[in-house]
Amino acid sequence: MSTANMLNVQSLMNQMNVHTEMAKGAIKVGPNPRDFGVQNPSFTELMEQKVAAINTDQNTSSALMHAVDSGKSDDLVGAMVASQKASLSFSTMIQIRNRLVQAFDEVMKMPI
Repeated sequence: MSTANMLNVQSLMNQMNVHTEMAKGAIKVGPNPRDFGVQNPSFTELMEQKVAAINTDQNTSSALMHAVDSGKSDDLVGAMVASQKASLSFSTMIQIRNRLVQAFDEVMKMPI
């Protein structure tokens, strides 16, 4: 076996050992945000932020389309991009809501 192959095998063995130790919990990867007093936002807060962002996208799109329609702006491409962005973000939110309702229904159907 050549020296290059030996080094490659040794490197792979070292990586496997590191992953094994990580799986056992002996090695922690990166700092835990909770160690610094940083709290992760709750699910409700995340959803409120996303709904607010989608609402902002819808309002921006509406304002840009109104400006183009009234002749105050000639940025039709920007208005169309904003409109598509708002439409896509709204559709994504609806799909997430549908998945959440579906998951809730399945949890409710579980036997106690």
